[in-house]
Amino acid sequence: MVKTRTQFVCQNCGATYPKWVGKCDNCGEWNTLVEQVPTSSGKSVVARGESSGKVLSVQTMRSISSKDSIKRLATGFKDLDDVLGGGILLGGVVLLAGQPGIGKSTLLLQVSAYIAKTEAVLYASGEESAGQVKLRAQRLGAETSEQLSFASSTSADDIAATIRSGGYKLVVIDSIQTLALDEITSAPGTVSQITNSSNVIIRAAKQSGAAVILVGHVTKEGSIAGPKVLEHLVDVVLQFEGDRYGGFKIVRAVKNRFGSTSEAAIFEMYQEGLRLVENPSAALLAERQNSDGSVVLATLEGTRPLLVEIQALVNPTSFGYPKRTASGFDLNRLNLLIAVLERRTKLNLSDKDIYINVVGGLKLNDQAADLAICMAIASAAAGRRIDDGVVVFGEVGLGGEIRSVLSADRRVAEAKKLGFTVAIAPKSVAKNTFIKGVSDLRTALIDYLQK
Repeated sequence: MVKTRTQFVCQNCGATYPKWVGKCDNCGEWNTLVEQVPTSSGKSVVARGESSGKVLSVQTMRSISSKDSIKRLATGFKDLDDVLGGGILLGGVVLLAGQPGIGKSTLLLQVSAYIAKTEAVLYASGEESAGQVKLRAQRLGAETSEQLSFASSTSADDIAATIRSGGYKLVVIDSIQTLALDEITSAPGTVSQITNSSNVIIRAAKQSGAAVILVGHVTKEGSIAGPKVLEHLVDVVLQFEGDRYGGFKIVRAVKNRFGSTSEAAIFEMYQEGLRLVENPSAALLAERQNSDGSVVLATLEGTRPLLVEIQALVNPTSFGYPKRTASGFDLNRLNLLIAVLERRTKLNLSDKDIYINVVGGLKLNDQAADLAICMAIASAAAGRRIDDGVVVFGEVGLGGEIRSVLSADRRVAEAKKLGFTVAIAPKSVAKNTFIKGVSDLRTALIDYLQK
């Protein structure tokens, strides 16, 4: 097959080059050149559009049938169905991204095996051979399914043709970075290949009504590898987070055209595959020892309340500049909270190394964790602990005030379910005797840090 000649176009100014260069000589911008296929006709784009366009066939909203568009495929994991908005929508395209070894292929093979009990499923891999996938299927108990088919291919054209054949209700592609179109000469994984391959796959999914799940790689910064347009093209973007060596793993929706982005599914890896964690709060607190620097936080993962242990360690620094380290918490936010503690209380932390750890490998993005972080640091610095049965949540302002947070009732209900007796929280949400409201950080430390 004759390869189509390509050119490189600057996305900032539109200048074209016969080969890739790092810097555009026309506008001076770096890394803005994208490979594109030049038009074969000598006419301008506007002229071709005027001569080749046709009047669209339109429908009124009332006349559009919605019967087929609401059918979903259950994944076998209730929480994952909630993240997807009720299951995998037929005709929809899902992008699942996560770091290497987190369990993406394991999760998708489990989902494929469950759906294959009732529907035809194709698992297409460009990274692994049939024998490698068979070994994983045997470990997960998915090798006996007659409706689960496998294909090893890196051709986007072949996979799209298979999708358009209409023989499968679900197609899993592992991964989009390995696919390539025959018409483009660049290597798989480049911007041009990812963009055009995903377009071909998505058009085939919409035409056939089959659901497609694409596996995406991530960069070392944690963002999805490839062009940002890939996330715009698909219907749902799922992020697979957690520690690949242990701890909980969380699937949350970053984008969802068919449901909410506030849900989260929490998994744990076993030899037989991933399992949903039914009561993550109890598992996270099972080995807790109530000592100084240990505080229980009532947080939210999506809409699910969760109790996690925050640990702090404060040591005199051995060097001139104190060290601050955070595992599972934003380091910039930690530095801000330390500054508030020093300014609004009598704690002197300028010559102390401070280490923060969120138990279980979770990553907290909840502003309600501020008060628990501050109390854990103060507890470790003063050598005083918080009483047993106390749970903490609240946002800390720069003035040391404790601000209200969302879903306080859910946090309190989860704490009561696990046997906690007191919640230290913002005064604005103190509606019963269970919640001890505090208005500022200084009051919280004086009243609730015991010897």
